[in-house]
This record gives sequence, C-alpha cells and structure tokens, in this order.
Amino acid sequence: MNRIMVNADKIGKLLSRGVEEVIDFNNLKNKLESGRRLRIKLGIDPTSLNLHLGRSVPLLKLRDFQELGHQVVIIIGDFTGLIGDTSDKGSERPMLPEKVVKANAKTYIRQMAKIIDIKQAEVHYNSRWLKKLDYAEINRQADQFSLNEFISRENIDTRMKNGRRVSLREVLYPLMQGYDSVQIKADVEVGGTDQRFNLLAGRDMQKFYGQSPQDILTGPLVAGLDGRKMSSSFGNTINFLDAPNDIFGKIMSMKDDSIIEYFILFTRVDALIIDKYKNDLKSGINPRDVKAELASEIVRMYHSDKAAQTAKDYFTKVFSQREIPSERQKFHPEHYDIVSVLSESGLAVSRSDARRIVEQGGVKVDGQIVKNIDFTVNPGSVLQKGKIRFLDII
Repeated sequence: MNRIMVNADKIGKLLSRGVEEVIDFNNLKNKLESGRRLRIKLGIDPTSLNLHLGRSVPLLKLRDFQELGHQVVIIIGDFTGLIGDTSDKGSERPMLPEKVVKANAKTYIRQMAKIIDIKQAEVHYNSRWLKKLDYAEINRQADQFSLNEFISRENIDTRMKNGRRVSLREVLYPLMQGYDSVQIKADVEVGGTDQRFNLLAGRDMQKFYGQSPQDILTGPLVAGLDGRKMSSSFGNTINFLDAPNDIFGKIMSMKDDSIIEYFILFTRVDALIIDKYKNDLKSGINPRDVKAELASEIVRMYHSDKAAQTAKDYFTKVFSQREIPSERQKFHPEHYDIVSVLSESGLAVSRSDARRIVEQGGVKVDGQIVKNIDFTVNPGSVLQKGKIRFLDII
C-alpha cells in the first residue's frame, strides 16, 4: 500500500501536539497531505534495561503516524549502543560491553509493543550495516562534516571550556545515526531536542548518498519525578514495565507543575479534557485529584483498566487512609544492610541512589525513619520507601 487516506485533523494534531520543532514543516505537511505512504524512523540505543515515559514521547508520535497509515521503522542501536551518544550528557559516555547491550535490546521490542503496533513496524539492528563499513567509506562520510560544527554544540562546547575530555569516538556517532537513515531510506525521523545535531546529520548523509533528505520532528525533553530531566541514571523515571501500583504511586509523588505536560506528552487524552484539567488547577482544585486521573490513564495504557482501578484503590488505602497494606512483596536480600536491600530490590537504581534516598529520610523500617546508611534490616521487618512501596524482608 503506497497511497493512504488523508485526515487533515489528525495531521494537524500530529504536527502540533508535544512538538518542539519540525524541519522542514511545510515540506512534511505537504508530504502528509499528498497521500504518499512515508517511512518514519526512530532509533533507540539499548543502553539501559527499561524504557521510561520520556521514551514514550517519540513512540507515541510513531503511533500517530501509524494511525495515519505510514510505515514505522525502528532502529535498535545494538552497534551505536556500544559506542555511546553523549548528545544529552555533560561528560563522555563510556563504551558499554556488547553482552549488556544485547541483553537490554531483547526487552525493547516487548516494551515498545505497549505503544505501537509492533507487528506492522519494521525493526532493524544497525550492527548489520555499521559493522561492514571500512575506513575508506567512513572517511568519505566524515568529509561531509566539519569539526567546528560538532564542537559548537552547547554540551560539547561546555565540556571543552571546562577541560573535560571529548573523545574522537563521540565525533563519529552522528555519522552512524545519519547512515541509519540512508540504509532504511527514511522520509521522517523523530527524536528529542537533544538529538537535533544527529537528526540533521541524517539529512546531510542522505544528500551525500543521493537520497532526498528526511524531515525531522522533535519533541521536548521531559522532567522526571524530581524535576530533573527524566533519565535512568538519575533514578527519577516511570518505566513501562513498572508494576501498576508503582506507576500510580510515582505519578502521585511528582511535582504539580508537570501534570499538564505529562497529560500532553505521555497520553492521548483529548485536548479539550486536558484544557478542562488545566482550568480546574487554575481555579484551585486539589492537584492530587488531577494527578489521580493522570495516574489512572497511564496505568491503563501500560497495563489495563482493571489494573488502573486496583492501583487507585491501593493508593487510597495506603496513602489517604495511612494503612500498611496486608499484601506486601516478600524480598530475600543477599545482604541486609539498608543500601544493599534498596539496590538489590530495585527500590533504588544504584547503591549511590540508595544512599541518597536513605540520607534524605525516604525510607522507614517498621514505621521508623532510617537515615543511617549502615543500618541493618532484620528478617521479619517491613521496609517502606516513600509513601506506598513496601517490602517484607525475609
């Protein structure tokens, strides 16, 4: 099917909702209105085990394209994931072991299927073509870009001014992402604003290989639960595979000023309903009530209607009525110091994150706040992190 039905209303929403920039807007709009089936690219490097809601922004945009009849093309960066993209980083990202990248990649398809119709999508692994490139071809590609263009990027410029290392490996990353667009003949690539340089590199690379340059659609970077950019390294994420109660509780703990942004970017709730929520918040309604609607919607998206209602009931019982739930997850740690318990159980993303949580008073053991990172948790104790996450230690 090379021709598709044109829906002007859906095209308008696709080009506006949660969109930061479109390059070239008029060109893409004309393409969409032409009825030609486009190839829409998203590349994801499997650098962590879980996809989080920040990743859902481009994935939901892919679903919007799919609903208009376009061909979605997913690039799993099993090669670029080894190299590491530092577009959004303040320091050099280390190269990852191949076994780690492969293990992470195995889970990504299942996670993305929660948002897009994965059976209708093309899925490619970029090691298939990137491993075949020789120095001669890489040099031809590199000749299309200047070093000045690379180092003028804000985060690279800042690192250099601060005397931080910038490796030559990082300079090559945009070439690889751009060559992905050549290989799959992308008409459009979606990504975050931090990817702008790499996305533009795809246009240059396609011109070099005699293809029409892809259009670009970027979405904003989103604040995590603590107000910083949502990132697995910060431990401030809501993950696709989180349990319903955890998703609900995390959203209820988020900052109030992100509620409407989360509705716009992380859901497809109708804009008129979102406007109503915005007006309700301005008129003085308790933000907790609107958060509960948001939490229910996101749990429904990643689990089910039933799970959303169960999670809401659980939150009401534990938080509003301050009850300790009778059904709690049992956990047998390898080590019983509080930092190990938190990191081993997944209540913290790392030992350093666990220490931070403890020192900030975010953990109770048997109802008592513990701030000593050397505290030992005894079998039979109930450990509580935050308002609604409980473990029976065995």
